[in-house]
Parts: sequence; structure tokens; C-alpha cells
Amino acid sequence: MKTTTLNNAHPSVMEARYIEEIRKMTPQKRFEKLMAIIEISYLLKTAKKISK
Repeated sequence: MKTTTLNNAHPSVMEARYIEEIRKMTPQKRFEKLMAIIEISYLLKTAKKISK
């Protein structure tokens, strides 16, 4: 398993890095990533809000 590193750089550098990462992905991986984002978005939208 790869170790996770935090990337703290200028937003334009981070965007370029992200775009390059996406270009290297296969269409299947891109689709899986998109579905994961949609699933998380839906879960956050439908989650019950806890009031304190």
C-alpha cells in the first residue's frame, strides 16, 4: 500500500498535478472515481443534520 503524502503547493500547481493524474487514469478508473464522488455527494446531501 502506498503511503499518503499531503501536497501543499500553489493552487495552480495543484490543479496541474491533478489534471496530469486524471490523464494517466484509464477510462474505467475515471468512471469509478466519478461514481465515488457522486455517492459521497448524495450521502452528504441526504444525511440527517445533528443539532446541538
